[in-house]
Amino acid sequence: MTNPSTLYRGGLLHCPADPSATALLVRDGRIAWLGGDADAPVADRVVELDGALVTPAFVDAHVHATDTGLALSGLDLSAVRSAGELLDAVSAFAAGLPGDAVVLGHGWDDSTWARPVPPDAAELDRAAGGRKVYLSQASIHSALVSAALLAACPDAAAAAGYDASGWLRRDAHHVVRAAAFASVTRAQRVAAQRRALQHAASLGIAAVHECGGPEISDEEDFTGLLAISGAGVPEVYGYWGELLGAARARELGAVGAGGDLFADGALGSRTAHVSAAYLDGDGCGHGYVTAEQVRDHLLDCAAHGLQGGFHAIGDAAISTVLAGFTLAAEKVGVDRLRAARHRVEHAEIMNKRLIAGFVEFGIVASMQPAFDRLWGGAGRMYESRLGLDRSLESNPMGAMHSVGVALAFGSDSPVTPLDPWGSVRAAAAHHNPVQRMSVRAAFAAHTRGGWRAVHLDNEGVLALGAPATFAVWSTPAGVERGLPVLQAGDPELRGADDPTPLPVCRATVLRGDVIYQER
Repeated sequence: MTNPSTLYRGGLLHCPADPSATALLVRDGRIAWLGGDADAPVADRVVELDGALVTPAFVDAHVHATDTGLALSGLDLSAVRSAGELLDAVSAFAAGLPGDAVVLGHGWDDSTWARPVPPDAAELDRAAGGRKVYLSQASIHSALVSAALLAACPDAAAAAGYDASGWLRRDAHHVVRAAAFASVTRAQRVAAQRRALQHAASLGIAAVHECGGPEISDEEDFTGLLAISGAGVPEVYGYWGELLGAARARELGAVGAGGDLFADGALGSRTAHVSAAYLDGDGCGHGYVTAEQVRDHLLDCAAHGLQGGFHAIGDAAISTVLAGFTLAAEKVGVDRLRAARHRVEHAEIMNKRLIAGFVEFGIVASMQPAFDRLWGGAGRMYESRLGLDRSLESNPMGAMHSVGVALAFGSDSPVTPLDPWGSVRAAAAHHNPVQRMSVRAAFAAHTRGGWRAVHLDNEGVLALGAPATFAVWSTPAGVERGLPVLQAGDPELRGADDPTPLPVCRATVLRGDVIYQER
């Protein structure tokens, strides 16, 4: 017996192969017909689109689902603008918790403060009434912790990145992070994961790439998330970031041994490995792997037939990763590396030589346009860390796209919010006009690019026979050639903070199943 069919009609379809299409038929999870309303076949069910835009659904190519869900339901510090505001927020949040509860918060960004000096461990103790406190910086590569949490983690004092003030980085941060998140029960984790995925679906996202690993999550968290993939929520494609961990990644159900396999840290925490010293801090950050380790990891991935990758932000870290690719190519050849579509997450500080390396080895650049929107341009964090010229060269999505680097866009949520249309606009309105992409190209990187990054080349399009994975949008900004107008008409008004309204998701469909419906 044939499964029930659904006809969606009366819309504007983003379908380059048939720009005049206004309707599509879904049967057995696939698009069975495309065309005009007048020619539409009979269906078991009809959905009137009333002029809405229909596009391929988004893919967020870099998320942390549990952290995102906890941030959505917990202490959000992204709006605080001083140490005092942060302490007030901790105090108010802690007042509603049991006495033995751990205060988990996220999102403070000292680069937005007039006086970028965070509170110390003792002040956090007092604000939280003696509770253990863990507050991750926006980058999630450092955290403020209370004296109570420091006392519960004596091993942290001997680890790299420890500071008695309570602002911890590197290995010390990993120690306290593991201890803090041990307080989250399995039921709370599942609830957080479901909340994150449901929120993603409400934004027209049908798939996410979860970047897990022993330094940022744990195996139970990772496998638990994969277990709910696609069950009324977006699909989850997992990356397990453990050096020489291809076999373990496969056992856990990951599609790749990469994601947050750290070659360095983050610019926000001054731990990204850069070639020229930070202007507002000591040193050049930290490189966590050698070229030889990169080589061995790629060879391990080749031996297990698995995609690999690294988190690399600074140009020095990316140079190390590419040196490792060169060494690996001597063993298995460039063609085999290219076929694997290995990834680099973030790839923020690039130059022509590094971009050429991505082209040579067929590396997928998993990038976050919101990084430039939030921290790029004059007077923002990248300028304070790197200087204006270097900051304007960061996140060179336009240059990479123009020479054929495969791009997959995401949010790194909760580092930046899940916001796919905002990311498309950010890429089209990069602070450096040279690095801007067309809305069409940015949209493709956030849809089909995410599918191609996991080797699903036939997804992310509205085409006959393709999976019926799409989103339905109200478009207050209007549409132009099947995509919303995301920039104001006056060139002087264009930019990352353009006030033009973004599309609002009315429904998200994953392989024919509705996973979100506007109420």
